[in-house]
Amino acid sequence: MSYHSEELFKFAYFPKYDEQIEYLAEYLAALEQWDFSDTRTKEYAILKNYLEHTFRRLKKEEKISYTRDNNFACFNTGLVTRNYEDIHAFFEKNKNPETTPFCFKAFKKESDQEIISHFSENLPDRANYFDEPELLIFNPKCEIIYDIDHIIENISRFPNRLRSADEATLRREIAGAIDETKKRVKTNYKLAVPQYYQDKIQLLLPLWLTPGSPNPDLALAVEKVRSSCKYSARTCLTLKMAYNNARLIVKPETDWLQP
Repeated sequence: MSYHSEELFKFAYFPKYDEQIEYLAEYLAALEQWDFSDTRTKEYAILKNYLEHTFRRLKKEEKISYTRDNNFACFNTGLVTRNYEDIHAFFEKNKNPETTPFCFKAFKKESDQEIISHFSENLPDRANYFDEPELLIFNPKCEIIYDIDHIIENISRFPNRLRSADEATLRREIAGAIDETKKRVKTNYKLAVPQYYQDKIQLLLPLWLTPGSPNPDLALAVEKVRSSCKYSARTCLTLKMAYNNARLIVKPETDWLQP
């Protein structure tokens, strides 16, 4: 998942974008790690990705609020302050509309006077990613059916030692790792982390491919097969990809999937 804000930048001009992102992350929103652990300088890549895809979802759900004269707009970021108050992105009509319709003004908490005065009657709602809460929890009674042929199409995501392995070794190790993961998640269903991908809810399961490693190498994405007690597994994601996708719904509360 890229964090380039293509749709958001088409909607609005963002003066001092990086400074605004830093303010949101460090001073306004509840504290959270918005960069991956291997990042040397703060770029807030996870937050930028989160805002772009949240905006796309809100646009699809028609949850962006406008004033009657269309001079102002705002959307609910889905983030909260340290006091659990919703945070909105606030925009003003662009004086140069041939570039973008709006100009970003500020991230504001819901009680801010400008939000109240302009949007008291139509405060924007958060993005919604699911209508079936049961899809967010792994059912240990269900079987996981996996497609190794499809999984190894993304061999570049695998550890280096497996990228150069012969096909028989590769298949054997993947099958063994998935079988171990199936046993782990059936004894601890909380290992499964929900993600939003291609308009669907999937569950992410940790996959260990490096012997003796305390941390998983990849995340196995499984999707519930409708009208059956089965999950289909057809791809693996890097942990960075998995975290970005999972963070759209909620900050993952698990030890194995961290920034």
